[in-house]
Amino acid sequence: MAPSKNVSLMALSLLSFALADVRDGLGPFLGVYLQGKGWMPDEIGYVMTAGGLAGMLFTTPLGALTDSTRHKRFAMAVATMLIVLSVMTVFLCQSFLLVAGMQVVQGIMAAAIAPLLTSISLGVVGQKGLAHRLGQNEAWNHFGNFSTAALGGLVGYFYGIPGVFAVMLAMGLFSVLFVMMVNPAHIDHDVARGLEEKKDAEPMPVMRMLATPSIFVVGMILFFFHLGNAALLPLLGQSAVATFRVNPAVYTAATVILAQLTMVPMALWAAKIAERRGYGPVILLALLALPVRGLVAGFWHSPWSILPVQILDGVGAGLIGVATPGIVARILRGTGHVNLGLGVVMTLQGIGAASSSTLGGLFAHHAGYSAAFLALTVAACCAVVLFLGARKWLPAFRRELVQ
Repeated sequence: MAPSKNVSLMALSLLSFALADVRDGLGPFLGVYLQGKGWMPDEIGYVMTAGGLAGMLFTTPLGALTDSTRHKRFAMAVATMLIVLSVMTVFLCQSFLLVAGMQVVQGIMAAAIAPLLTSISLGVVGQKGLAHRLGQNEAWNHFGNFSTAALGGLVGYFYGIPGVFAVMLAMGLFSVLFVMMVNPAHIDHDVARGLEEKKDAEPMPVMRMLATPSIFVVGMILFFFHLGNAALLPLLGQSAVATFRVNPAVYTAATVILAQLTMVPMALWAAKIAERRGYGPVILLALLALPVRGLVAGFWHSPWSILPVQILDGVGAGLIGVATPGIVARILRGTGHVNLGLGVVMTLQGIGAASSSTLGGLFAHHAGYSAAFLALTVAACCAVVLFLGARKWLPAFRRELVQ
């Protein structure tokens, strides 16, 4: 492999590292930050849901745009900086409408990042190298989350939550630098959309692609996965702050650090499993980890419950992060609509994630945090049931799970 190609691959790794602190905005820090400003759990859930729903509405068209554009690096840079600007605005003013509006902007831009990163990666390495590349991307992403959370916790200890904003700003600037380090000559835009089988092939008609049942099965599995997963970490931080009076910046950073340290080896392991046995075992292990996590959070009332809860989060998220774009690229290989299909899947995933904040927030407000954790566990169990049912009753889906 030419040295210049190695530079592009390293740039993708560094980009994944820097995006870890940008893609989700403040992530779990937002909940405890707004809580410190006097917000109630259901209000925090509403603004998080607004951002998630906005991202959901734009994910599919953004996936289609990613398939068609040849300016993927520029689009990534714009999305990154708009997320940073929206977070800075929340830091300056915490009115409900403004925060909700900035969450909408952030949600839309964050929705663009996943298909853009997947597309650039696929365009550089092709289908044969995709599982390995996805493992590298996810490992660097989780290592970035760990590093920035540790730095955010350290800065937060001395300067409070506002110090976390400064860390995110720096990572946003690094993201722009790293994406521009990817040599545009190394991105095969036909391969990036799934047209490598025949070099002059035309994309499949969109409606025919959308009629692929396996895509919607994957989407619904991820809907239930994220319905049960997305709100658990923010609620865990809020619960600990309210019940045990821990330092919000340090405790939230610790929850992120534990999960991310687990996700790094999980992502690399997921890539190896996918290369040898397909994506089926990867998805199943990810789904099984989530209900156990919810039960531990619901029944163990201690600040130390963070240990098993976040290790299990690392297992589930580390595996599913590799499996999601990988299985979509496998299902839609040759169609020319890999990123559109990924957008469809992420739309359903986004609905689940956005609804999770409201579901968890309402239960926490009206029935307590334990009830919220158990409600999220039920949603996670639905994902397991759907996966097992689809694998048994949908032969096409079963075939696409193996190499």
